[in-house]
Amino acid sequence: MVLVSAVRDYITRMVQDIPGMKVLIVDSQTVSIVSVVYAQSDFSKKEVFAVEKVDSMPSDPMLHMKALYFLRPTSENIQHLRRQLASPRFGDYHLFFSNILKTTQVQILADSDEHEVVKQVQEYYADFVAIDPYHFTLDMKSNHIYMLPTVLDPPSSQYFCDRAVDGISAVFLALKRRPVIRYQRTSDIAKRIAQEAGKLMYEHESGLFDFRRTETSPLLLVIDRRDDPVTPLLNQWTYQAMVHELIGIHDNVVNMRNIGKHRKDLQDVVLSSEQDEFFKMNMFENFGDLGMNIKRMVDEFQLLSKSNQNIQTIEEMAKFVENYPEYRKELAKVSKHVAMVTELSKIVEERKLMLVSQTEQELACNGGQVAAFELVQFLLKQAGVDKRTGDLYGNRDLLNIARNMARGLKGVENVYTQHQPLLFQTMESITKGRLKDVDYPFVGNHFQQGRPQEVVIFIVGGTTYEEARVVPLQNASNTGTRFILGGSVVLNSKSFLRDLEEAQRVSRSSTVV
Repeated sequence: MVLVSAVRDYITRMVQDIPGMKVLIVDSQTVSIVSVVYAQSDFSKKEVFAVEKVDSMPSDPMLHMKALYFLRPTSENIQHLRRQLASPRFGDYHLFFSNILKTTQVQILADSDEHEVVKQVQEYYADFVAIDPYHFTLDMKSNHIYMLPTVLDPPSSQYFCDRAVDGISAVFLALKRRPVIRYQRTSDIAKRIAQEAGKLMYEHESGLFDFRRTETSPLLLVIDRRDDPVTPLLNQWTYQAMVHELIGIHDNVVNMRNIGKHRKDLQDVVLSSEQDEFFKMNMFENFGDLGMNIKRMVDEFQLLSKSNQNIQTIEEMAKFVENYPEYRKELAKVSKHVAMVTELSKIVEERKLMLVSQTEQELACNGGQVAAFELVQFLLKQAGVDKRTGDLYGNRDLLNIARNMARGLKGVENVYTQHQPLLFQTMESITKGRLKDVDYPFVGNHFQQGRPQEVVIFIVGGTTYEEARVVPLQNASNTGTRFILGGSVVLNSKSFLRDLEEAQRVSRSSTVV
């Protein structure tokens, strides 16, 4: 149940099984799916000459090349293919789709291949962006749609649901599993996505999902971001979450172009746990420990540099040249993380975030919300008590208040990281078999006996890196249950507030009309 390796295996088969020079053609969404699991150097090793976008391809003929298309099976992409097959630019066409093709789409492609250049058509189920081994996103546009009643914008609402179902189903096809499905009772959009996913897996494409049964069925739990509106609003103090909150990460890339003055190779920085061992080891570390670890890395590099300055013999020179690529790689890694932490430190100082964050944590964890944490009225309307299933503020009874206080005091690294997202409690409930049927109903007649060993939690409205941090920590606790987290987008406070503002604007305009 590791998503990055599943997607990477698909891409590797795609580029490796077709010998010779080739061009990879992607769309605006599959380019993200590919880029987070495959580096440019990986493609070079597989004889991929270039990567192009399907909607902006040059017209120069390259008949000696083979074309590998990796596209989402959308009507728009099928039309692009129709036009391009009518006047072939490449010698061979190999068509790979990231999800299930409709029979009508297959027929259109067959009818369009008058020159008989299409050598294969395959479904490779990688219709999601695997940003980390246990965390995926769908990078959905217009994420605010989940907050709106369906009647305000039926086409957009339907597209939102369809894209969520497509992504979720691709995850389970990649994992070769068919899950039992549950959803948050208080969320209409979560219920709709769960039910449509159930219809796809158990009715429309039941044969495709007819995998070997496991003793206990996997679980898909669809929940709503509005169940926990606090987590996306808090400042973060662990490396990955902090970078996303203060600078922003998209498809594991940090854009540093407008942050300080940096040389060209540090303007777009890749932060990938699969490609960077230091980041993998430190992505969940708090800012204090991170600074110490970077200092240690710099010291080690300085020792390496000094040893290379003492080259005296031909043999030593030959050894240095042999190790030079590794030396240059180490230099790039050190420069990247030093630049990143330097910028984070500047922002923390300029915005007085230590003082701000301490107040935030007290409000979020120590019961001062009612008096001091006055969220805007629309947020309360969107995520008020009637919209939430979980006991976010621990105010249902005295027992829960006591438990939350104990949890807040136990294992706290410091006052800035004491907050635990509601997702943590949800995962605990699942591992202990305490997820209430009344709050999280099952879809259809597919119930679950016993504790699930594999769980995918999909948050409609988006995940956060604070929540993504909880998942591998929970997986490492040896409870016997492994979790994967996914959502429509990856949020920080800025994007969450932007979604709220856009939903509020749409709601206001509809009432005026």
